Amino acid sequence: MIAASAIDYREAARRRLPHFLFEYIDGGAYAEVTLRRNIADLEAIALRQRVLRDVSGIDLSTELFGQKLAMPVALAPIGLAGLTARRGEVQAVRAAEAAGIPFTLSTVSACPLAEVARGASRPFWFQLYMIRDRAFMRDLLAQAVEANCSALVFTIDMPVPGTRYRDRRSGLSGAPGLGGQLRRVGQAMMRPGWAWDVGLMGRPHHLGNVAPVLGGRKGMEDFFAWVGGNFDPAIHWRDLDFIRSEWKGPLILKGILDPEDAREAVASGADGIVVSNHGGRQLDGVLSTARALPPIADAVGGSLPILVDGGVRSGLDVVRLLALGADTVLLGRAWVYALAGGGQRGVAHLLELIEAEMRVAMALTGATSIAAIGRDSLAELPGG
Repeated sequence: MIAASAIDYREAARRRLPHFLFEYIDGGAYAEVTLRRNIADLEAIALRQRVLRDVSGIDLSTELFGQKLAMPVALAPIGLAGLTARRGEVQAVRAAEAAGIPFTLSTVSACPLAEVARGASRPFWFQLYMIRDRAFMRDLLAQAVEANCSALVFTIDMPVPGTRYRDRRSGLSGAPGLGGQLRRVGQAMMRPGWAWDVGLMGRPHHLGNVAPVLGGRKGMEDFFAWVGGNFDPAIHWRDLDFIRSEWKGPLILKGILDPEDAREAVASGADGIVVSNHGGRQLDGVLSTARALPPIADAVGGSLPILVDGGVRSGLDVVRLLALGADTVLLGRAWVYALAGGGQRGVAHLLELIEAEMRVAMALTGATSIAAIGRDSLAELPGG
């Protein structure tokens, strides 16, 4: 198929990935209400079309944490993304570099920090959870420093894992032992292209950054048991002192949905925040990020950079979120769909599509620079 959008790459990913892996990438928590809201609320935002504005010269570049970006977009951290293509995170970081935007490596990536650093030519971002084992966290942060990571994305909305029905139905979680393994192997055999490229040629399959604490345990059930037992539900604002003692670079807090928490982030000395509901994968029924963003921007806009994710499927969506108050937009599922469907070239193509769509949206709203995109670019606010 010819991919013309992120939605096309979603279908390519569905066709190529084993069922359990596609359901993990594509799914959300519980009945997936928030997952759907993220997309629907963003699509419903009406932009204000303007004419006769001289849009012959459009500049998408911006600056974030002292880094020049070709456009205000970054690749969000996605767990297990590297299993969707051979050594997938390495392919993705190269595509992001070529596009002039940041890539964020997840704590629970398939490829470890050192491998991604070897495959990269410029610094990338690293994402970290609060884990019970502080010594392990110190080691991960030390590895991030050694890998020359330029920013730390600290995820704060996962004191406990969300309940994801799709993962249980597909056999990814809740299916321990030989029976679960055979079920996943059977699904993989139904996707021979993936089984050869990733299953056989993409080894090793240990979960990069957490492999040392898993020891010889490599099964999916071992991974989910570790996640459930090691994420720290006692996480508190005071824990940022621990992070700051080990990390001296830009610290971005990911998982803000409430203006009061945004103000607390500013008071804590965070360098940036990500307005995020974890892609609808944690607490179902909460606000979409499109609805949560404007009051947060009103509360703390200008105090620190505001990043946002959730439901982004096009360059038009990026412009919508910038108009709502974001400084930079994170692509999540969209880039993993493209990675699964086309590897590094797929991610590069997706980013080309995003850039082209942004240029069209900016031209038709009369904005020739990123700074010119704002509330004036909207016909109305969400819910208006």
